[in-house]
Amino acid sequence: MFDTICTLPLPADLFAQAVHPTESIVTVGLSSGHVITYRLPSGEEDEDSGSNSSPPPPVPGTANGNGPTPIISTFRRSSTASENGLGSIDTVWKTKRHSGSCRCISYNHDGSLCYSGGTDGLVKAFNTETGKVVSKIAIPPDSETGDVDAPTVLHALSPQALLLGTDSGKLYLHDLRQQGADIQGKAVKFWQPHEDEHVNSLVPLPVTEASTSGFPKQWVTAGGSTLVVTDLRKGIISTSEDQEAELTTAICVQGLKKGGTSVGEKVLVGQGDGVISLWERGVWGDQDERIVVDRTQSGIESMVEVPLEFGKGKLKMNEKLVAAGLEDGAVKFLRVGRNGILSEWDVRHDEIEGVVGLDFDVAGRMVTGGGQTIKVWTEAKGVPGGGRQASKRAMDSDGSEDDEEEHYDSSDEEDKSKRKKRKRNEGKDKSGGQALNFSGLL
Repeated sequence: MFDTICTLPLPADLFAQAVHPTESIVTVGLSSGHVITYRLPSGEEDEDSGSNSSPPPPVPGTANGNGPTPIISTFRRSSTASENGLGSIDTVWKTKRHSGSCRCISYNHDGSLCYSGGTDGLVKAFNTETGKVVSKIAIPPDSETGDVDAPTVLHALSPQALLLGTDSGKLYLHDLRQQGADIQGKAVKFWQPHEDEHVNSLVPLPVTEASTSGFPKQWVTAGGSTLVVTDLRKGIISTSEDQEAELTTAICVQGLKKGGTSVGEKVLVGQGDGVISLWERGVWGDQDERIVVDRTQSGIESMVEVPLEFGKGKLKMNEKLVAAGLEDGAVKFLRVGRNGILSEWDVRHDEIEGVVGLDFDVAGRMVTGGGQTIKVWTEAKGVPGGGRQASKRAMDSDGSEDDEEEHYDSSDEEDKSKRKKRKRNEGKDKSGGQALNFSGLL
């Protein structure tokens, strides 16, 4: 179903990846502390007209200072650059953002700003186009050891609220000012949803019809072996039973079949044993269903919902397609509704490194990241062995400038090990409808 259209080498191990919500831009955080923003091929220039087209103007701060970063193209078919990968991936900017590894990357709601968190204990907000830092805060040190309490997740819940999870299990809510450009240094609130377990993943719950703000005020976190639902004002409102497996990543899928206790929304939770559990929104005590993604128990590192244009002919009404990135470097696809694995759709990002980043850009191309590479994929069209040539889709029903001058040394591999450890070892919904307002919060 998917073919690699280009492969981009990275200068260090990938720890975090985020795709822009409205443009074909990807920002990565690396073990070296660098943050880099790349622009994917736009799809507006045709490879056949390359000799007649003027090259784009040079972008300050591009790789080696000499223009676009080279890519390795693995697809040779006359089509547009966005489909065959013969366009260029441009380095928009690159900087040493953190003196330790960059653990987290997250865009704000419109993509104008991006946030990064590093093992140096800093969270920074910066302009997406230029990379220029506009605000930064220090994460409070661990209260018991006094050491840096490194970040594990970052999520811009709204233009007013930034959520930050840490190694010690704390979850901070920070107030954002000046349209998200100013992070208030002191947290408005904090919780410890999984006791001293790392917060491995955070996913907002979609707003209900009663919402007047249009932005979520409840979210689900996965950490340790529990799933926890937290409300912006009420705090922790539900904690699941012990799942006896490490919960590593989570996404929310809407538009499923309604009926009984189902409101047509499920939270999918990846586990360290190769299983994805399905949870009905509003019923948080225990999982509702489970899908065995990998029988060798390769852990689930990342997940993303696949755009609607894929899977035609395989999905019925109210069914969804989800991609899961595994610890062994594979990407597997599962159908949610009549639950099962589309085994012949499997692709492989790497033979050794896990799939840390898994997204779809605004043009519908899949972006995978792990190890020291990013790969961009598109739907196979008439290629031997590709998606439309496969004979049968088997179904398994069980299935800038630098803003930091500090030199960083020696701890890359140690932090990479800690990150992988976090991934593997680590009632009814009553959403209200009031606009977000921090007045009176302590």
